[in-house]
Amino acid sequence: MAGPNFENRTLFHGDNLKFMRAMNSETIDLIATDPPFNKGRDFHATPDSLAAGASFQDRWSWERDVHQEWVDQITDDHPKLMEAIESARYAHSDGMGAFMCFMAVRLLAMHRLLKPTGSIYLHCDWTASHYLKAVMDAIFGWKNFKNEVVWCYKSGGASKRQFARKHDILLFYAKDDRHCIFNPLKVKSYGQSGGGQGGNVQYDKHILGTYSSVSAWDWRAISMPSTTHPDRTGYPTQKPPELYERVIRASSSEGDVVLDPFAGCGTTLVAAEKLDRQWVGVDIWDKAKDVVVQGLEREGLLGNFRLGDIGFTDEVPERTDDGEIASPYLRVKQRVKEPPNPYKSRAAMMTFLLEQNGSVCAGCDRKFDDARYLELDHNTPRSDGGWNHISNRILLCGPCNKLKSNQYTLSGLRRKNKKLGYMA
Repeated sequence: MAGPNFENRTLFHGDNLKFMRAMNSETIDLIATDPPFNKGRDFHATPDSLAAGASFQDRWSWERDVHQEWVDQITDDHPKLMEAIESARYAHSDGMGAFMCFMAVRLLAMHRLLKPTGSIYLHCDWTASHYLKAVMDAIFGWKNFKNEVVWCYKSGGASKRQFARKHDILLFYAKDDRHCIFNPLKVKSYGQSGGGQGGNVQYDKHILGTYSSVSAWDWRAISMPSTTHPDRTGYPTQKPPELYERVIRASSSEGDVVLDPFAGCGTTLVAAEKLDRQWVGVDIWDKAKDVVVQGLEREGLLGNFRLGDIGFTDEVPERTDDGEIASPYLRVKQRVKEPPNPYKSRAAMMTFLLEQNGSVCAGCDRKFDDARYLELDHNTPRSDGGWNHISNRILLCGPCNKLKSNQYTLSGLRRKNKKLGYMA
């Protein structure tokens, strides 16, 4: 594999998808990121803070926010992933489906970027964590799920209608569970307490914390930075540095490359610098570099390098590897270059084939009065190197598409239908 085509201490400015798709495969050791949560509202930094002007919209619409290219790519190359997206769309809302689609194309890129020993921590909360887990199972493989790390905190108010929501989730997946880096940490707790209060004091001390020799648990109690804390930037979704320092210590080694594609106020990047890791980030906010520099200054880290060593650019790097977009374990067995004809969406392909051949299933020769009974599929399956181009597309009825799956070419399907007596 080619090495990194980006420099250490680079902060890309813009949509993270285009930058991640332009980065070389298997060049990242750890991804630790805090994306939008689909909270259904807008977030704004406090006006007089270091992050003044920072804001983002956390509302999602299938019509407005989903690109047809994303849907086509996922439907063609990752059908199980599309099922996870559609389940979120139908069980929750079109907005949740749109958010899952937005995250899915980016998680596919993140999977490709991770080294075989790498891992990812995706920060989320109760709003979408269960849907995101299904999406990540489809991309990373459920066997590579490591932990649902719970971060507990004591901020915000209480509710009279339900238990107070006082935790977030970090979904922890390995690229390959057999080889991923993991450094066991020590949990914060006291030993056994005596007297009438018994173990319940022990529980409180576990929350408040003192290091012991007990192995780390899958939950952490870490306070939110107060409004007067020196680490507080005013960024609307800022997280405590200690949380990401623990993640970086646990799943990387000194000199490793840490990526945060939703860098925000730079908590992950500052933590990586503090722990002698290399780092690269992406954010759409035009003042992201300023807040990262201020964070490095607060930690006394600017003496390690010159400010000019921090790159802040909207230039997309040039790939020097094989240029593959799909995640390596999901991509086709043989990489075949598609014809250079103009791109057609799935809908355009359906229209073209219906105009050429009518509403006829290519697998069983049955004619249908309603084209809704026909589905777009590949002649040569993607798993055998077939391309997504119109020249490799066919229309099948539902039963034929199910029978064909990714095992048969069209000719193989027709032989099978003839053997089973299914031909018209």
